[in-house]
Amino acid sequence: MKVPAAFTLIELLAVVAVIALVAGILLPALSRAKGAVNSLSCLNNLKDWGLATHLYAVDNDDYMPPEGPPTPGSKLPNSAWYVTLPSLVGAPSYGEMPWRTNPNVKLGSSLFVCPANPRRATNNNLFHYCLNAHIDGTGSEDHMVRLTSLPAPSRIVQLFDNGKRAAVAQQNNVHPNLHRGGAQFLFVDGHARRFGNLDYWDFSLNRGRTNNPQLVWRPGNERGGYNDL
Repeated sequence: MKVPAAFTLIELLAVVAVIALVAGILLPALSRAKGAVNSLSCLNNLKDWGLATHLYAVDNDDYMPPEGPPTPGSKLPNSAWYVTLPSLVGAPSYGEMPWRTNPNVKLGSSLFVCPANPRRATNNNLFHYCLNAHIDGTGSEDHMVRLTSLPAPSRIVQLFDNGKRAAVAQQNNVHPNLHRGGAQFLFVDGHARRFGNLDYWDFSLNRGRTNNPQLVWRPGNERGGYNDL
C-alpha cells in the first residue's frame, strides 16, 4: 500500500502563514464587535438609570433622589440614588452587590456595571457610573431639586462613565478613554449617548471640560465655562 506523501516544510510554513493572516484580519473585527456590544450594554444601563429617576420623581412630588455620600463604605445610607433607584426597575441595590468591597468577586451583569470598565473595588466602594454632584448643589448649597425645575434637561449631565470609583462627583471624574476613545452620559431628560473624549476632557490640563454646551454640569449655566469648576 502506498503511503501518502507528508507535507513539506514549505507547505507547512505556507499553511501557518495563511492562518496567521486570517487571524490578523478576524481578531480586530472581533475586538470591535465586542466593544460595540459592551458599549450598547452600558448605554442600556444608563437609560435604565434614567427611567428609574423619572419613576422616582413621579412617586416623590417631582423630586430627584438624594445623591447620598460619594464613598459609602460598609455602612450604606437609607437613601441615596444607588439605594433608592434600582428597585424601581427590578434590580438589586448597591448594598446587595458582593463585588463592591471585594475586588476578587466577578462583577457579572448588573445595572451598576459597565462591561468595558476595568476598574474593580477598593476595600470600600466601586461605582462604574457616577452622579453629577452639581445638579443639586454641593456643600452649603446642597438642596433637593425638582426634576421639571431644571432648564435644558436634554443637556444637563446626570450620570456618566466613571474614571474613578466615587458614587457622586463632577466633570473631572469622567473616564477619558473607555468606549472607542470616549465615554457615555445620561442626561436629565432620560436619553443617553456617547461623546468622544475631546468633547469633555482637556488633556493639556488633565481635567474635565465644562465649556461644551452639549454637556452642561451646572443647571443655569448652559454655556459652561471654566469658571464652573
